[in-house]
Amino acid sequence: MVKIRYSIPVLGAVAALAVAGCGGGSNSSGSGSGLATFASPGSLVFVEGQLKPKGELKANVDAVAGKLAGVQSLGDFVISELESSAKADGESFDFATEVEPWLGERAGVAFERLINGELSEPLIAVESTNPKATQDFIDKRTSESSEPSKNVSYEGVDFKVGGSENNAVGVIGESLVIANSEKEFKAAVNASDGESLADEDRFQKAIAAASNGSFADIYVDVGGIIKQSGDQIGSQTRKVLESSGIDPSEATAVASVIPRSEQIQVDLSSKLGGEKAPSGDVSDLLGSLPANSFAALAFSGFGEQLEEAVDSLDESGIPPELGPNELKSTLKQAGVDLNKIAASLENAAIFAEGSGRSDLGGAMVVTSSNSEAADAVAGLGTLLRGANVPGVTAVSGKASGFSVHSPTLGRKPVVVVAKGNRLAIGYGLAPALEGLSGSGATLSSTPSYKAAVAALGKTPISAFVDGPAALHLAEALVPRSKAEFWEARPYLKKISYIGIGSGTNEELATAKLIAGLK
Repeated sequence: MVKIRYSIPVLGAVAALAVAGCGGGSNSSGSGSGLATFASPGSLVFVEGQLKPKGELKANVDAVAGKLAGVQSLGDFVISELESSAKADGESFDFATEVEPWLGERAGVAFERLINGELSEPLIAVESTNPKATQDFIDKRTSESSEPSKNVSYEGVDFKVGGSENNAVGVIGESLVIANSEKEFKAAVNASDGESLADEDRFQKAIAAASNGSFADIYVDVGGIIKQSGDQIGSQTRKVLESSGIDPSEATAVASVIPRSEQIQVDLSSKLGGEKAPSGDVSDLLGSLPANSFAALAFSGFGEQLEEAVDSLDESGIPPELGPNELKSTLKQAGVDLNKIAASLENAAIFAEGSGRSDLGGAMVVTSSNSEAADAVAGLGTLLRGANVPGVTAVSGKASGFSVHSPTLGRKPVVVVAKGNRLAIGYGLAPALEGLSGSGATLSSTPSYKAAVAALGKTPISAFVDGPAALHLAEALVPRSKAEFWEARPYLKKISYIGIGSGTNEELATAKLIAGLK
């Protein structure tokens, strides 16, 4: 978790305001100001927006704050909390007289790199309407601090460095800049007068897709994070992604947060780094899943993805049992043609149900264009039983297939069954059979699912979470020692549903997430 450690008194409060209060005006865009020019080239995450939302946006921000936190004005609430915090630390701080006169419209927050798997301390830039008044504020606050600070000059820019963490603060051009160290402040000076994140083509193309009227725009260099995390993505996964037109090393993403009076909307776009973006409407499949699912996800093109994965796995082999190019030939001799099976598969969905550890279950459901998949399930079950594989038993009656019992799987078996144009792989027999039916009580008949579909509008739904049901399960599973969850619980209780819709826009994969508020 990112921690902001600014030890120069009250400057930490301004930093917190920039992070918590980042918003957007009626025409906000992540590239709207020049705050990305302070971020070093290759920065992994950048957030930018307006500090002073107006009109409908402000009304919606305050409406969301009222529902989640019971406050009338988010801005007034944040300022009150900052002043109270300063008072508790023995400081006198009046936002209206010390900060408001020079505070600009926009703020930017940049995270340059990963350190031990976590984002580094942020660089924060806040626009100023009066650089001299901003400098006076810095001088006053650092002079009153019990922790000494020193004056530093670099490339014509004067700034302060001090406190137990040796944080740095100063005015660069017409912006207040707060850095975690002298070195990082100098890097911001260099970026502002040379090469910066704002100059990078990948950043410019990604942030151009940010939505207007957003509360905050968030840029993420997905490829950079993967690289700095030690490239922790398996070769098989990488090949599957690349075969789907996704180059993870080149991927970027932008999320725009848009408050509504009854909802929080997040628009996402991702430049996948490949030639194409996956597409397909899976809303019918998702809506046919069991009504008691607390979470469900559907995705298109499963057959194509599986075929690529099988080809890659066959090429590399499964040591020590199977060498390269032996997997498909071995199964084909046993009557299981993986290529034909994959070619017959279409879309897939996953759902989860249950209210506690004892009844937790779920299944993956795959649609098929013909009987190849159903025949393969029956053939594979016969093959496993004929080979005397421990724990394998036949399933018959409402559907045909087999189950696998094993102590490592827990008290429930993994069940593989097929019927008609569907096959299901479930944890437990009941979820697998529920996934096959596609009839009776389904998600499409529930009020919260209907609300999610309506909120997404023309964007086809591809994922759904029932807020109360998911929270009830989490309360049963999360121990009290996980303080962060239990502190967030009062806010999570206000979420009635989460709906996600997906689509494509040329080489961009797009998505819309909407959280409905009670």
